[in-house]
Amino acid sequence: MNRRKTRIQKLTLAAFFVAIEILMAVTPIGFIPVGAINITTMHLPVILSGIILGPAYGALTGFVFGFTSMLKATFAPNITSFCFSPFITVGGVHGNFASLFIAFVPRITLGVLSFYIYRALRRVKKTDGNKVFSRIAASAIAAGTNTLIHTLFVMGSIWLFFGSAYANAAGITVGAVIVAVLTSNGILEIVLASIVIPALVRALKPSLERMGFYDR
Repeated sequence: MNRRKTRIQKLTLAAFFVAIEILMAVTPIGFIPVGAINITTMHLPVILSGIILGPAYGALTGFVFGFTSMLKATFAPNITSFCFSPFITVGGVHGNFASLFIAFVPRITLGVLSFYIYRALRRVKKTDGNKVFSRIAASAIAAGTNTLIHTLFVMGSIWLFFGSAYANAAGITVGAVIVAVLTSNGILEIVLASIVIPALVRALKPSLERMGFYDR
């Protein structure tokens, strides 16, 4: 009975995170266009889902992130949307299977790694047996680290699959874009995740303790 109750609670929370992800995707707060790139807050529910519910649910929320980014690239395209949608052609460049990889794999990985990095940090102990990282500290580090990994994964995949086409469409090399992303919106996304995620973990503590999820 307890196992069934836990599963129902996890599914309920997962549905909540998915709903938040969809809401963010259809409102301006999810993807904020800045030239050829988007500043996103869509990574926040993915990271939180992975930390609280585990890798499978983190992957699910990441899949929703990827799916909504593909839909946005398809129905509200910009000059580089072919990198995220196989249904878009921009300047003679067609999206393809690699577009699906870029849209989905880094986002799914984000949810999975959020859990494992957080858990690894929580397992680090001092010589006296006490944990080095509190839940708040571990969630902040995991959030910031995973946001950086996600950004590098996305931009690295674009460079690998669409390097020349992206450079021609954006009028700037992918390497220059990666540097620009990391020094501008990339930093903002990392800082945002490092602040918001531990704040949410703290705010959700009473509910998570009642459901038995806070000791993860």
